[in-house]
Amino acid sequence: MGLPHWVWWCLTVLSLIAVLEASEGDADPVYRVSGTLGLCGVDQFMKFFLFGGDSGPKNCVQLCEKTGCVKDNCFQQCNFTSSGDRLDGGQYLQEPLYLQWKQWDCHSDCRYHCMLSREEERQRLGHKPAKYHGKWPFLRIYGIQEPVSVAFSALNLAMHFHGWISFFILIYYKLALEDNRKAFYEFTSLWHIYGMLAMNSWFWSAVFHSRDVYLTEKLDYSSAVALLEDVYLTEKLDYSSAVALLGYSLILAILRVFNVKIEAARIMISAPLIAFTTTHILYLNFYTLDYGLNMKVCVTMGVVQLLLWFFWAAITRHPSRWKLMVVVVGGAFAMLLEIYDFPPYKGLVDAHALWHATTIPLTYLWWSFIKDDAEFRTLVQLKKTK
Repeated sequence: MGLPHWVWWCLTVLSLIAVLEASEGDADPVYRVSGTLGLCGVDQFMKFFLFGGDSGPKNCVQLCEKTGCVKDNCFQQCNFTSSGDRLDGGQYLQEPLYLQWKQWDCHSDCRYHCMLSREEERQRLGHKPAKYHGKWPFLRIYGIQEPVSVAFSALNLAMHFHGWISFFILIYYKLALEDNRKAFYEFTSLWHIYGMLAMNSWFWSAVFHSRDVYLTEKLDYSSAVALLEDVYLTEKLDYSSAVALLGYSLILAILRVFNVKIEAARIMISAPLIAFTTTHILYLNFYTLDYGLNMKVCVTMGVVQLLLWFFWAAITRHPSRWKLMVVVVGGAFAMLLEIYDFPPYKGLVDAHALWHATTIPLTYLWWSFIKDDAEFRTLVQLKKTK
């Protein structure tokens, strides 16, 4: 079982990532082939000209890494190695700690400022914004790549924490308990696990939108269109946590919809799904981050649990079935924000950020349904004991 907006997240965000073909901005010849006055300034142009032919920088990023500047912006990170040591041998000046923590090195800063420089030119020419490395051009705030998405991810994390804490208080301090202090609600422990997985997933979502820490990067500048394959550490953690939540949510959906209470039956249902989800996560992390395969897995698990929840809400006499139906339908409409992908307004708010915003009230309503379900099932169990 699970929060339907997580289903839509997995179905939609993966489809927006370029796997084998670079984004429009990456293929832009002005972005890729620099050495023009508009991109790098007079001094940088002269340095590029003196390098000569293939021995010198081939694009704005490479030129920036040689000179440490894009237009009038120069970066002291380009005076440091990846380990934080100065290239000129100095021992007294250290790279700022916040830059070391965020891992904004010379290469990443050059890519960022070359992107902004090119977007300024595109805007002056009346062109629409383009994606670079699979993402829209966002403005960084205090080193955070997508500050609005980070803020909304943090709010979703807070909503799940609030929902889980209120569920915990309801179960152990407000509802009746058995003589051994065990809850009458048969799915209590399962929802505790769900809460942990949901909070973990939103935590990594915030980290992922905060900064892409890459492991490997392969760029082919010789072709007409650059082929891009970025494997990001934070991206793997974000996807892995989301897949884990989605797989567990499917298990929970089956157990709750069919009201499976016998422990042996629960194990028989859960074991193959846990094995499949674990194998898929290991495959993504240690073999290849296959976006196409991951999307198919997410689609399959997501569609199954959506259908389970939808039809169960339609036929059940549960007193809070309307809340469940609102969450399912609301999640479906929220997906339109991902389908209608648009560049970030003022470089900050894009469709994905707004989608994160819509999940906040859905999360509140979802945990409200869970608590109502706990009260409903507890009353049923109490009536049976009398």
